[in-house]
Amino acid sequence: MSSNPWSRRQVLKGALGAMAASAWPLGALAATPPRKPLGVALVGLGGYSEGRLAPALQLTKHCRLAGIVTGTPAKAKAWQARYQLPDRNIYDYDNFASIADNPDIDVVYVVLPNSLHGKYTIAAAEAGKHVWCEKPMAMNAAEAQRMIDACNRNKVKLAIGYRMHHEPNTRRIISWVDEKPYGAIRRVRAEAGFSAFDEDSRGNWRLDPARGGGAMYDMGVYALNGARYATGLEPVAVSARHETRRPQIFTGVDETTRFTLEFPGGIVGDCATSFGINMNQLHVDCERGWYELAPFQSYDGIKGRTSDGKVLDARVQHQQALQMDEDALAIMQGTPLRAPGEEGLADMRVMDAIFASAKAGGKKVTIAG
Repeated sequence: MSSNPWSRRQVLKGALGAMAASAWPLGALAATPPRKPLGVALVGLGGYSEGRLAPALQLTKHCRLAGIVTGTPAKAKAWQARYQLPDRNIYDYDNFASIADNPDIDVVYVVLPNSLHGKYTIAAAEAGKHVWCEKPMAMNAAEAQRMIDACNRNKVKLAIGYRMHHEPNTRRIISWVDEKPYGAIRRVRAEAGFSAFDEDSRGNWRLDPARGGGAMYDMGVYALNGARYATGLEPVAVSARHETRRPQIFTGVDETTRFTLEFPGGIVGDCATSFGINMNQLHVDCERGWYELAPFQSYDGIKGRTSDGKVLDARVQHQQALQMDEDALAIMQGTPLRAPGEEGLADMRVMDAIFASAKAGGKKVTIAG
């Protein structure tokens, strides 16, 4: 889209050359860190922070868990004891702004319900801290742009938590956008979902539209982002429909969303996401064959195959550790981030169009550039 100054392919190519993801498990991400590891403060201590990010930060070389932000005093006390965090690095949401005065904290990682990503990304930027924000970046494209503007204005970096951009098998298929080992791409299928939630799940924020719940925000962003990085293109139009099999549970958010992306050159993306159906595949059809990853967005075990019998099965010790180490190293060295704020913004532009199309009963919606 010519009106968009950010070029997806340029970012991907620049990031691909910055470092080899597959080298990280062998300890060769960087021979000598240019400075001490970056101090990271996790904002929000839910399941993802507790189960994935905090353990990952015990494995990283270029960043470390330095602080936490939580509204639950009992959690603060337990985390402080577990990770030996000093009192000065424990924050709640009322005193969050004072993190600006703490030299131990270099990066704030926003791991909150989707509706709070914008607020705390902007607050962290205004405190002069680099920001890592979980996906989806925002509730809409306008909010995503405000987040980018705040980080630019305060001269801090913004990375979105797209861990798959760092995963080596995914990096391989991203490289094939330019290498074209199977000829030109014709069609892509991307599906991400799982079966969950029942009538006892009503308090879960993923079922609350005000907090950014629903399958499209939570899992659909994997399918959307996968279709974009697998083609190296930005979609120009989309048609989408929401489906609900359990309306007593999904009263204000989508249970399943199916959407078709139209890319330049006649390439089509068939995509789906769900909270009611298990799905986890990225498949690319080309003029001389095909390739796929299945699963393509699990926390481990990413693997793939090709029409001519190749197997994609490179492994990493921990996806989130790799993600955070590469983002930290990019900040320290001034090299491109693999998934900067502009990557999240590009997804949000399409997400806006997906919701508009579904609201209009599946009518095709042109995506603003």
